[in-house]
Amino acid sequence: MHKVIASLKYAFLGLRYCFVTQRNMMIHSVIGVLVLIAARVLQVSWVGFLFLLTAIFSVLVTETFNTALEKSIDLFTGERNRLAQSAKDIAAGAVLLTSAYAVIVGLMVLGPPLWTLLLSILVSIPAAPG
Repeated sequence: MHKVIASLKYAFLGLRYCFVTQRNMMIHSVIGVLVLIAARVLQVSWVGFLFLLTAIFSVLVTETFNTALEKSIDLFTGERNRLAQSAKDIAAGAVLLTSAYAVIVGLMVLGPPLWTLLLSILVSIPAAPG
């Protein structure tokens, strides 16, 4: 049981490191929370909510792996290296792909209720006299 507790402790320390030191991790988290609040306000179905949650966590997991890879490369080589830079760029590309997926999911799940809300607001605005 002691090993399990130690493993959890190290996992939480790793996540804490990511949230404290990685600006993009905090940005993704804040956007994720805002999306979940919007989903709640727009009364998105549980299935839609699950898709949003999965997309948000996918971005956070990918950002965590990206950070781990970058730190491992920095440990291995302290100097500029073309292959090391390529590995970092590829990991950043994975975060970009996952973020694009999250945006697509967000648009597909939140788009229709947002569009309906926008149309109802526009219809309720009285026409200008004249």
